[in-house]
Amino acid sequence: MRLRTLGVGGPLHGPVAHGLACGALLCVKNGFAWNAMAWHGSGYSEERRQLREWWGVATREDWLSALGDLLASESHSNAWEFALGLRRTIARDFGGHVDTGYWRQAVDNVIRGSSEGVTVITDAGVTKTEPRPESETEARIEGVQRLIGRITRYEARMRADGVLDENRYVSSADAWDLGRASNMARWGLGALFGTLKETESAVVQSGRKAALSYRSWQDFSAGFILGRCLHFDEEEFGSWYQDMVDAHRILMTEPGSPWLNIPFR
Repeated sequence: MRLRTLGVGGPLHGPVAHGLACGALLCVKNGFAWNAMAWHGSGYSEERRQLREWWGVATREDWLSALGDLLASESHSNAWEFALGLRRTIARDFGGHVDTGYWRQAVDNVIRGSSEGVTVITDAGVTKTEPRPESETEARIEGVQRLIGRITRYEARMRADGVLDENRYVSSADAWDLGRASNMARWGLGALFGTLKETESAVVQSGRKAALSYRSWQDFSAGFILGRCLHFDEEEFGSWYQDMVDAHRILMTEPGSPWLNIPFR
């Protein structure tokens, strides 16, 4: 695992390079140049096979759909963003640190409040949604509170490993989708599902959306790692986690790293 960069033929600065750098964690892990836009990966046949097996992408339409979902940050759990977004709101309203117990209680309050039915205004007039069954409400509260436990344990480990600074937390897991979108754009080009123009456009979009959600490469990286681990790792802190920590350290320390040479915003 090491940083690979195209000195000739790959962008090193500007919006395209910024978007490509959003996919750098996976590029470092997989041994490919982070700024290779004309993606060939493991070859045409292998790229198609991997897209089909890992993503269910077998046609251009499949690729466009998968890429669109990633750019819209719709390829990960809504529960993750609900929990992280609620903590972000509490931190903004109360000035920083959020006690985990308070966060859990806020989840309980918000979910119970929404389960009682709400009044909405539609073209047909004013209506009230039906209350959710108590068992469904309790199950949802329990599920999100368990998720909070997983998030805080991953964050504690990332602080210990130097991925997160002390007293920092992950604001969003959108990076998990946006980093993969940067790569999905290139994978589709390598599989001949898309054009170079489409790939560049998607890469630039991933970078712009990342800059709206995060403040730095370090924040973006922590969001990506958390999303990857919530999806795959099951708190084993195995290769799904450790590979990304190793890639993070390379990107945060190597003199030629895009994360040290391209402003995040």
